[in-house]
Amino acid sequence: MTTLVVGASGATGRLLVEQLLAQGEKVKIIVRSIEALPDVITQNDQLMITESNLLDMTEAELKEHVTGCRAVVSCLGHNLNFKGMFGHPRRLVTGAVQRLCQAIEATAPNSTNTPVKFILMNTTGNQNTQAGEKVSTAQGIVVGLIRLLLPPHADNEDAAGYLQSRFGLHHKMIEWVAVRPDSLIDEDNVTEYEAHESPIRSAIFDSGKTSRINVAHFMSQLVIDTGTWHKWKTQMPVIYNH
Repeated sequence: MTTLVVGASGATGRLLVEQLLAQGEKVKIIVRSIEALPDVITQNDQLMITESNLLDMTEAELKEHVTGCRAVVSCLGHNLNFKGMFGHPRRLVTGAVQRLCQAIEATAPNSTNTPVKFILMNTTGNQNTQAGEKVSTAQGIVVGLIRLLLPPHADNEDAAGYLQSRFGLHHKMIEWVAVRPDSLIDEDNVTEYEAHESPIRSAIFDSGKTSRINVAHFMSQLVIDTGTWHKWKTQMPVIYNH
């Protein structure tokens, strides 16, 4: 089976693609440029690369890309510079998630009786209010200011909110998981990590560490391992390094 990964040229997306390929998975990626991708990825014959801006692609093109995929993973994020934080598109992640989900629905995957897995890389700063998560008054004020002042945070909230509101537990076409790492760090190897239903520490005042390679490993397991998927589908697990 095949997995489509968008945001594959990013720091976490590259690691996810490498892990999926290493486990024998076929992978499609949509990237603006392959220049940031290492040879170990671009030279793999199990990989199909499309160089394009996802938000500029036609509906027909997107439907072609999602057809035959058992999973779609979004590792999209805004670049941490002025243009990336405050320029357009401000709803990069939400727009991509909506368009991809619409393409999946348009290809009628329910005819196979197997919903497509949609995995969204999100952030632990996004409070899962539908699960009854509570934060301190101070954290709520800070996050509210971040939401107003930094468009990428609101974009991440809206993307996860779209999946929550649109695709319930028994949706026939799409099942989803929104993965929430805490403060991201770089490590060379997968290490022990924990997945929790909700944050166990404050994302603002007592944040933990999550290595990008561990996030990639967890998402790869959601793709390939049925037990992991059934444990976490329609949830927003929070990932911490041990």
